[in-house]
Amino acid sequence: MDALDSLIVEINDVFWTWLLIPIVIGAGLYFTWRGRLMQLRLLPEMFRAITERTKPAPDGSRPVSAFGAFTISAAARVGTGNIAGVATAITLGGPGAVFWMWLMAIVGAASAFVESTLAQLYKVRDREPGTYRGGPAYYMERGLRRRWMGAVFAVVITLTFGFVFNAVQSNTIAATGRRSLEVEDSSFELLLGLVLVVLLGLVIYGGVRRIARVTEVLVPVMAIAYIVLGIAVVVLNIGDVPRVLADIVGGAFGFREVAGGAVGAAIQNGVRRGMFSNEAGLGSAPNAGASAQVSHPVKQGLVQSLGVFFDTLLICSITAFIILTTHPDLSERRGADLTQSALVDTLGSWSGHALTVIVALLAFSSLIGNYYYGESNIEFLTTRRSVLQSYRILVLLAVFGGALGSVSLVWNLADVFMGVMAAVNLAAIIPLGAIAFRLLEDYQRQRRAGQDPVYVHSPAIADPSGIECWQQEPTSPAGRS
Repeated sequence: MDALDSLIVEINDVFWTWLLIPIVIGAGLYFTWRGRLMQLRLLPEMFRAITERTKPAPDGSRPVSAFGAFTISAAARVGTGNIAGVATAITLGGPGAVFWMWLMAIVGAASAFVESTLAQLYKVRDREPGTYRGGPAYYMERGLRRRWMGAVFAVVITLTFGFVFNAVQSNTIAATGRRSLEVEDSSFELLLGLVLVVLLGLVIYGGVRRIARVTEVLVPVMAIAYIVLGIAVVVLNIGDVPRVLADIVGGAFGFREVAGGAVGAAIQNGVRRGMFSNEAGLGSAPNAGASAQVSHPVKQGLVQSLGVFFDTLLICSITAFIILTTHPDLSERRGADLTQSALVDTLGSWSGHALTVIVALLAFSSLIGNYYYGESNIEFLTTRRSVLQSYRILVLLAVFGGALGSVSLVWNLADVFMGVMAAVNLAAIIPLGAIAFRLLEDYQRQRRAGQDPVYVHSPAIADPSGIECWQQEPTSPAGRS
């Protein structure tokens, strides 16, 4: 088993380093150029879009808002990788890895805009009135006319997020809980697994609206709690901030490095961790972005770009500064242990327990977001309710099993599946990107005219036959369709 695990790691390293990372960076740079640096230029528009109110659905209930869809994607994005993953990147790549994470977020935000704008354009109506679903599988079928490609993507993302990543997240909750509480009872994981199954079941059987309501509360609470801890550490070590910034920039370009290989390690670990953390271009977040009710597809594209900044420039940076301002010994600890020891060294032992609670909330929110990605793609493959119910049961079993055992092998397998998922998604958004930027031009034209942008679909932007949820231009005196 160890030999198989090592082989998968080697294959994964070659696949990501020499094939996928260059394509993801290249796509991000291309979209940045096409959008004239829209991810920074339109930052005020992102905050305007995320605070926009939505009208009640036909049944009187509240539809999923732009903010609700943002929190669903953030629930999946902002996970234990923001704490453990950043620590690992710094351990392997030095402080310079943080700089390359930041750069990856800025470049990747353009890809996030494209994929989520396309997801909004090609979304379809869901079973509940006033709700929607969509994502890469849907724009592959409706935009590229390649259902087989969408089916491949739907299967891979369902296996990766619905089952494997959820097993990993429940395992993380169990491991951190046992370590923090110093529990010796062998039944701890069994009981915790049952609790997670019950809590997650209550959420996922309530539909997308309940998922959005839970994440709208959970994501801000966990983010604020973690940010407060991070600010406290930085304030208490404020004199070290200039040194940390110098180490980050110096380590990124080798100004402080003796061996040239250290620069390569910083770039590789920073770029890869940034991609894993914010998921820009990987095709996962658009599944959440499509669920929102907005007046123009670009609004949700902008919101999802903001999600990349929220994940990497804010949450991941907090982790980096917690670690780098406390002079931790990078040689002895890795992952969440490194972050936890840095907190304890500055704030005391209570902060270690607080981090355990935050990690549990982060991981549980990821369970919710990961589940929804699978649900949206199950419904792309089939409309049979029995299949969806079977998927829900299997997800709960994966969560329960993950709490009980070691998941090193499946985690490494998930990296491979995630790479395949990203490759398929990039193959779709690169040719479809022109449509996203035509939508952006339409949005900006309305904004320049002082209007709140409302999208009325035009054949000049995309083939109308693939559009289901957007009002189209009138084709006769009778009015609009």
